[in-house]
Amino acid sequence: MNALWITLALLTAGFAGWPVTALVFRLARTIDDRADAADAASAADPATDPAADVTVDPAVTSGSAVTTTAGTAGAADASVSSPRILRGGAIIGVLERLAVCVAVLTGQPVAIAYVVAIKGLGRFAELKETPVAAERFIIGTLTSLLWAAGVAALAKVLLLG
Repeated sequence: MNALWITLALLTAGFAGWPVTALVFRLARTIDDRADAADAASAADPATDPAADVTVDPAVTSGSAVTTTAGTAGAADASVSSPRILRGGAIIGVLERLAVCVAVLTGQPVAIAYVVAIKGLGRFAELKETPVAAERFIIGTLTSLLWAAGVAALAKVLLLG
């Protein structure tokens, strides 16, 4: 019976954490949007907006010539979507929550430090370059860690004795 509860806790921590994280991102964006609306003097630039879901290349959005992989210049296509920041974050988040849940359930909380360190090192270059990515990284990581640790602690206390 314990195996069933552990499996349920892992599934809840790993996969139900995504909607929770998305909700926190939406809340953060709403708060930022309200702050931007209150501060009419500064125009929101998607490239520097910490609540934005995408980064925008100013050369592409201005319609200037863009060098293609073949080395030729062509006009920017407005229908091409901007690259998302922190790509792969949903999959990394699921793995992170699973690892944190396993760490708490097995009584090895120091493993959480390894998860955060590996994640931070893997994203270091992107976080250093882009403040938008750094803010999303912090919000997503803290939300994921809190959700997974909470689910695991609840399962350990209430269900596993």
